[in-house]
Amino acid sequence: MKSKFLLIFLCTVCAFAHSQTSSKSAEVQSHIGQAEAALRSNDMQTAERELRAVLDLDPNNAEAHTNLGVLAFQRGECSSAAVEFRKVLAIQPSLPQAEALLGICQRRAGDPQAEKLLESSFFKLRDPKLRTRVGLELVAIYYSEGNVEKAVSVTQTLVQLNPEDPDILYTAQRLYNEIADETLNKLAIVAPNSARMQQVVAERLINAGDLDLAIAHYRKARELDPNLRGIRYELAEAILERSRLDPQNQQAAKAEIEEAQRVEGNSANLECQLARIAVLENDLPQANAHYAAAFKLAPANAEAQLGLGRVLAMMDKPQEARKYLQMAVESDPLNHTAHYRLAMLDRKLGFEDEAKREAKLAQQIKATKDNVERLYVQMHKQTRSEQDEPEVNDVAERPAN
Repeated sequence: MKSKFLLIFLCTVCAFAHSQTSSKSAEVQSHIGQAEAALRSNDMQTAERELRAVLDLDPNNAEAHTNLGVLAFQRGECSSAAVEFRKVLAIQPSLPQAEALLGICQRRAGDPQAEKLLESSFFKLRDPKLRTRVGLELVAIYYSEGNVEKAVSVTQTLVQLNPEDPDILYTAQRLYNEIADETLNKLAIVAPNSARMQQVVAERLINAGDLDLAIAHYRKARELDPNLRGIRYELAEAILERSRLDPQNQQAAKAEIEEAQRVEGNSANLECQLARIAVLENDLPQANAHYAAAFKLAPANAEAQLGLGRVLAMMDKPQEARKYLQMAVESDPLNHTAHYRLAMLDRKLGFEDEAKREAKLAQQIKATKDNVERLYVQMHKQTRSEQDEPEVNDVAERPAN
């Protein structure tokens, strides 16, 4: 199958060459025009024949050498392609397309000079597909060299370049996961009995669904370091998650949050947690006050926006509520709850078209997230079946009372 980005590049180069009529003979231009037409119709044999005819007339024609190199590259003939790209760079040094493709060929051949060429071309390339290809090659090189900092830098650039490319997303998650695992292993070695290690174990237990044991580890972490930032907020979340409708848990979580405010200072997250507890206690004015405080501390906080919208709607203030729900949708477009609540409010206000659109988005986003969750469950079951015992048992033991 022909590579789309290479075909686009070929035609672009031919079009550029075709425009340079003042510097080429009519015969050369004729062959270039025929090569361009052949490329557009995927007639690679004719294109190659016409390009070689150009070189018979003009041996230093960089565009013809480049295109012949690309054609060889498409056929998997990297050694032949490399010859053409070296000729191009001898004529026009630092041409980014030639550098990039020569770098890829050299990497396949195990040539250490590949890295230099790929680095030189990466930030000069304008074609997003070729730049992505070069970037992924660079990430692989840097990772094999143990240069994680450079690998992360290029990966972040690629994610910004094309945030929906599956290859980029796969590379990013794999790199970040391995970095996380490495740092966790280092933490386990250098500080196995630290408060931070207890916090990490608690977080793993939360993901495994063992709330009681997670709470025990959070409390152990707080005991080891009473000034550990974030520990009380996470502990409060775990306590509240254990049983949201239990008044005893609500009060225990509230006490942890208020203590966090005293020790660490206030934050939007802490105010949102207090607001959630107030909603559970059916104290809407207090919930509104806490969400408003969170919004004041962090106006872009989607949870504060969504919370204000929800509570104001419950307080029968639909117009004001709609303003905050619209903010929440803009801040977090993949939050199906925000879309759903906005749809319900729009329907109440008589905005039928808007309500239908938001309801459809909410349904689509939820269905997608449910599919992803089912996939994760299947992956988790498969991983657990391959182990002699649950992974969490390897790192988590109940702290001594």
